[in-house]
Amino acid sequence: MKKRLPPLNWLRSFEASARHLNFTQAAHELNLTQAAISQQVKGLESQLGTSLFKRLPRGLALTDAGLAYMPAVHEAIGRLAAATDELFGKGQSRQLTVRVNLVFFTTWLAPRLSRFYEQYPDIKIRFTSNIWLDEKNKDTDLDIRYGHGVWPGLKSDRLTWDELFPVCSPELLEASEEPLSIDLLAENTLLHVIGYEEGWGYWLNQTGAYYSDPSDGIQFDTLISALEMAVLGQGIALGRTSLVADMIASGKLVAPFEERIETSEAFFLTSSIHQYLHPSAELFSQWILEESQTQFYPEG
Repeated sequence: MKKRLPPLNWLRSFEASARHLNFTQAAHELNLTQAAISQQVKGLESQLGTSLFKRLPRGLALTDAGLAYMPAVHEAIGRLAAATDELFGKGQSRQLTVRVNLVFFTTWLAPRLSRFYEQYPDIKIRFTSNIWLDEKNKDTDLDIRYGHGVWPGLKSDRLTWDELFPVCSPELLEASEEPLSIDLLAENTLLHVIGYEEGWGYWLNQTGAYYSDPSDGIQFDTLISALEMAVLGQGIALGRTSLVADMIASGKLVAPFEERIETSEAFFLTSSIHQYLHPSAELFSQWILEESQTQFYPEG
């Protein structure tokens, strides 16, 4: 015999109480009295035949059963709310917000966006830069970050698998009076980017190349700035495969050395594990992950 599902209002009271670990705050959120919340949670516990909360002197704590039940209830309520908004509310006109690393947007994402809009012309997207990351920003649906892929409270999917190598303008290479060798580094300005663990010091150590002071040069807070300086012949930057491929193909940049180092850092598509993903965000996520796979496993 099928077990009868609990009433939706009981589940909503449980979900809100579990998030806040406080009946009073849950009551305020749902516009009910604290007594009504407590009664509905007790009704749910009675129907399920188990306690979901530990009543403590100063608040609540979830039992093992409550901890196991919470994710399923949270996701179900989120999906129901989103579907209702999508079908009967203003969900279809809701704007998708994607926060993205500036160099990744400029060199990787922007050239591909026309393909997304061809498939989904009705999805509206607002792109913002995460150059100065604000962890308290709750208005972002998706975030494209650079790092090792592990951030508290976030689900992450890897977008790039890169090699790290020096790049410079063809003119800078032609202007060198010495035969092409690693000594070219000593003759020119190194362009550094703050916030990248795998910078010039890392590349020099991994390749065994010598440089008197790897910290010497010009520092930037975005890779796009360093790459633009390299294009202008103002120094040598460290390129990452996915970001400089088009610049090399167009002749704006060249890779003077054969030494390449596989990166452990990468760009990741992230989203909150605590926040329901809007259908438009689901479609964008699926599209960009397919694009990232096409880059490294092209058809044919």
